[in-house]
Amino acid sequence: MGNLKIQKLEKQIEKELSRIFLNDVKDDIGFITITGVDLTNDLSYAKVYYTVLGDDNKKEAVTKTLEKAKGFIRTTLGSRVQMRKIPELIFNYDESIDYGNKIEKLIEQIKEKE
Repeated sequence: MGNLKIQKLEKQIEKELSRIFLNDVKDDIGFITITGVDLTNDLSYAKVYYTVLGDDNKKEAVTKTLEKAKGFIRTTLGSRVQMRKIPELIFNYDESIDYGNKIEKLIEQIKEKE
């Protein structure tokens, strides 16, 4: 399958998952942002990267909720995305934003010392 087609599917899945979290998931997941989706070449797995506003406790609670609701999310996604087989969803917390915030704080601390 072409790389361009996979990228289109990734964007479509990302958009639909955002809608599902906003409108359909009844569990309290708070404010979750999908930062990216990576599909395998055979379309059997989709790594979904997300971030959450809040502390580490909120992150853990959302991670547990996503794992619990994975079947519902996948079924709902299947009704919205035209694919022969809906990929298995693997949720990964996106550490890059936390890492960026940490670097920003370190830079501010260096500036204050100067």
